[in-house]
Amino acid sequence: MESQKMSDIIESAKKVIRIERESLKALENRIGANFEKAARLILESSGRVIITGMGKSGHIGKKMAATLASTGTTSYFLHPAEGLHGDLGMVQRHDVVIAISKSGETEELLHILPTIRRLDVPVIAMTGNPESTLARNAYVSLDISVREEACPHDLAPTSSTTVTLVMGDALAIALLEARGFTPDDFALLHPGGSLGKKLLLKVSDVMESNGKLPMCRADDPMRVAVMEMAHKRGICPVVDEARRLLGVITTGDLNRLLEVKEDFFDVPVRKVMNTTPKWIDQEELAVLAYQKMEQYKIIAMPVLNDERLIGVVHLHDLMQQGLGR
Repeated sequence: MESQKMSDIIESAKKVIRIERESLKALENRIGANFEKAARLILESSGRVIITGMGKSGHIGKKMAATLASTGTTSYFLHPAEGLHGDLGMVQRHDVVIAISKSGETEELLHILPTIRRLDVPVIAMTGNPESTLARNAYVSLDISVREEACPHDLAPTSSTTVTLVMGDALAIALLEARGFTPDDFALLHPGGSLGKKLLLKVSDVMESNGKLPMCRADDPMRVAVMEMAHKRGICPVVDEARRLLGVITTGDLNRLLEVKEDFFDVPVRKVMNTTPKWIDQEELAVLAYQKMEQYKIIAMPVLNDERLIGVVHLHDLMQQGLGR
């Protein structure tokens, strides 16, 4: 009996996914001239995009506004009920309004339409009813209709909200590509958290340099390299007179040397160093340094600028910045 119940639960979940997938496929087939018209309207506007919707449509609208804003299209959410009590003041000439309603007859939306029209602000409707009042009063209407909701009673917004969400994402990314929005642009809008760090933080921001920078010469005895490593975190780059990188000494090199020679302090560094070390440029993103260390199973790398040693970057420091998440 219990296994039967579990089977029913799993089948129910799969049915929801199947219905919503079919709804998205139908949406894909409907993307055409109206979608392009809506995108061009936003691209040619000198104002903002104001998104409005009630209930579940409003929740989707808030996410849509956030996605647009983070990808280069200034956007705000307007609650239509609050709009009736003063918030319509946020809508200005040259803006574009995206109004979301599955039925196209949402009362609060229809009540704010006259004011929006008096401001001569064009409306993009997202509705499941192309013949609705909202669609008829819009500059262009995007069809978000679904054959059925995933809810077995065809009541709870499920397929329809998924389709609306994806329509919003499609619009945001189409606008992003049309504007030539770059990863650097994206980084400027996401300075906080691990995402911002991955996009903004450079190796030069994390490396150790100046007095904390270990180094030795190829002709130095290993005693010098060991002292540098002991006081400066376990790696010692080997450089020439111009501070060009010749190699590195690591704790792994010391361990291998100890296995074959107990008294090694007078051994020249050049006989022990790795002459093909992994290194990174100071202008590279810190997340690239993390990826290279993970790839080569190392815990530190020399940092170069125009072939000269200027720092060392450590895996631990990168992980403390959240780059390993």
